[in-house]
Amino acid sequence: MEDSILVNGCMPPKDRPSFLNRLVSGSVKAAEANGQSLALIRPRNTQFYFKKKKPDELEEERRTYAEAARQGSFFDEQLKALEPSPYEFRFKFEDDAGPHDYANGDWEAHAMYFNGRRREGSEQAALDWMSKKFNEEYPRKGMLFCVGNMAKRPQTWQLLGVLRVDDTGQPALF
Repeated sequence: MEDSILVNGCMPPKDRPSFLNRLVSGSVKAAEANGQSLALIRPRNTQFYFKKKKPDELEEERRTYAEAARQGSFFDEQLKALEPSPYEFRFKFEDDAGPHDYANGDWEAHAMYFNGRRREGSEQAALDWMSKKFNEEYPRKGMLFCVGNMAKRPQTWQLLGVLRVDDTGQPALF
């Protein structure tokens, strides 16, 4: 199945907000009521924060990565090379249904941390840089959360990704 994925062009950045904004749900609850298992929401009053993981949590993640790599997939080599980040990244936010606190399960946030640590020279500098991005820059310019659930637990929604998308202030017309 993975071999069937094809890149068929690139949407110009100026067209992305109008395309994505029309797909935005007012809340996770609204997406669930519409029978969606994957949705975009525009969070309000966001607060990015992080928590240091315990050693046993890190070891469990390492085992999970190793087990997934043994199952045979397009991502085998990437999974073997992954080292879990020592932090759990989280967002407190509001949507039309009220306040939420979600762990950010997006692998890109963890890659952002590792790249930032290498570039900035320290853990704290990387965390400060991430905090500035997610607590100042993204909310000021506009961001969307990609949220989803699993068939086995449809009531449990997770933050799957953070997208930096301009907030045009109005929904796009279809």
